[in-house]
Amino acid sequence: MKIALGRKGDYSVRAVLDLSLHYRKGRRKAHEIATSMRIPENYLPRILADLVRAGLISATAGRDGGYELRRPPSQICLLDVVDAAEGVTEIRTCVLRGIPCDKDDSCAVHEAWSAAQTAMTQQLRKTTFSELARRQRASSVQASKRPKNKA
Repeated sequence: MKIALGRKGDYSVRAVLDLSLHYRKGRRKAHEIATSMRIPENYLPRILADLVRAGLISATAGRDGGYELRRPPSQICLLDVVDAAEGVTEIRTCVLRGIPCDKDDSCAVHEAWSAAQTAMTQQLRKTTFSELARRQRASSVQASKRPKNKA
């Protein structure tokens, strides 16, 4: 089974994670975000514009400008970012018949599929960017402690 974000969702999550890692440390320039999170610099402005429109980040123009979170990372969840980037919609098409399911005429798979979708949405909703930033920092510390392979 493959559950994956599209490119826009992936880059949006990376951008918000970068801003979470630098929360309260001043505004971040787009090129800083692009470099640290390996996001194509020419694509990043579109991603950031969507996040600004969604009210997740703010943008300030000028020499001292940049991007920053509008709320603390503990108040931004993965669902917020994924929804801003890609939209989170419930699958309403019948898995078996390829037509819209409704409550009166749903397919045999509908209940299980709907429950799985609900579980994923709940997980995205309860995962905050403060938790993701904590995990990222811990992962970086672990990586720096690993012995380097000598070639």
